Amino acid sequence: MAGPVVLRALQTLRPQCLTATSGRFPAPVESVLRPASCVWYPPWRRSTPVSSLHMCSALCAGHNKWSKVKHIKGPKDEARGRMFMKFGMLIKIAVKEGGSNPDMNLNLAHILEQCRSKNMPKVSIEAAIKSAEKAKPATQHTIEARGPGGCLLLIEVLTDNNSRCQQEIKRLLIRNGGMLSDGARHNFNKRGVVLVSGKNVSTERALELAIEAGAADVQETEDEEEQPVLQFICDMMDLKKVRASLEELGVQITSAGLEFVPRTFLSLDEGQLDAASALIEALNDYPDVVRVWDNIQADS
Repeated sequence: MAGPVVLRALQTLRPQCLTATSGRFPAPVESVLRPASCVWYPPWRRSTPVSSLHMCSALCAGHNKWSKVKHIKGPKDEARGRMFMKFGMLIKIAVKEGGSNPDMNLNLAHILEQCRSKNMPKVSIEAAIKSAEKAKPATQHTIEARGPGGCLLLIEVLTDNNSRCQQEIKRLLIRNGGMLSDGARHNFNKRGVVLVSGKNVSTERALELAIEAGAADVQETEDEEEQPVLQFICDMMDLKKVRASLEELGVQITSAGLEFVPRTFLSLDEGQLDAASALIEALNDYPDVVRVWDNIQADS
């Protein structure tokens, strides 16, 4: 006799389970527990993995000590597309300054090397160069700002409408706890930076390599994939020499180029880091922004 009773009980429960999954949210039935498989979760409550892409860390990871915090969030393909778009802007700037021949344009050669290291398709690289040659005039400049916790930001932009760009950057800053701040540029030095893999390289060996290559400093950091990276810092005019010396020493070069390196770093607490990360992510999402430099150092 127990069999029919159980069957009737299951038939009674089944419609309630299906109604719950339909999203209509009926009034809960007291003393009835729905099976776990029937519980409905809104899509924004689900825990989904986040792919990171910092369009700004990939290009200036050398001086950033908090690459884990400010990675660009979003689907992997979307972040990859955004990174390639930023590379296209860098190519446009390099072509504008020194022409489209990488043999005669060292900055362009360095950028193309970064493109290849990030697996940017050759077709996309060639299209970016051709587009840069035919692009309508655009101006490149750097906007100085201050972010959450007093951190300093340099926002490099490339735009064909300065007024619109300035207004939008100001709006993004205010919305995310920042402001325009003249004088931030004085906390940064433009230096040559050579990035190499830090795997299996001790601190002592890194210092030896810096001395032998003629670099002024070497710092340990991580790339966007949280892999150890060494950045060898030198004067802008010594970039080519330091790079060549490191290659002769058997070091595998990840990238080389000019970067804004902070004179002093600023430590922020967890809440300030989250706010700064949100601000930098919002700035990087704006199409006219090429890179964002900062003087933030996360506490270890």
